[in-house]
Parts: sequence; structure tokens; C-alpha cells
Amino acid sequence: MTADTKVYDDPSEITAEEGAVTVKGPDAVDVRLTPEAAEETSNRMLEGSMKARGQAYFSRRRPK
Repeated sequence: MTADTKVYDDPSEITAEEGAVTVKGPDAVDVRLTPEAAEETSNRMLEGSMKARGQAYFSRRRPK
């Protein structure tokens, strides 16, 4: 992970043009991916989001 620890709550914009998937998001994210790379990225992001939700859930349930 980079030194930037800012967490964004705005989702990225996704478009498909000329056989490529374009992702535009916060902090100047602008990348074009093959459909295969976009699909794998999507899978990884879904897995990461589920882990993060679990971490947040369990951190709120810790006894004080």
C-alpha cells in the first residue's frame, strides 16, 4: 500500500468502449483494462470489500 491513507467514499465510473473497460475514479484514477483484467479486478475488489466489511463489523463488536 502506498503512503496515501485517504479513504474515498465515491465509487469509480466504469465505461466500456472499443473492447476496453475504462475506470475513472477519485484522486485522478484513470485506467483502461482488457475485459479479462477488468473482470479479475472486479473479483478482487469484491473480495476486498467483503473482508473490509467484516473487519469493520468485528471492530465495532469488540468489548471495551
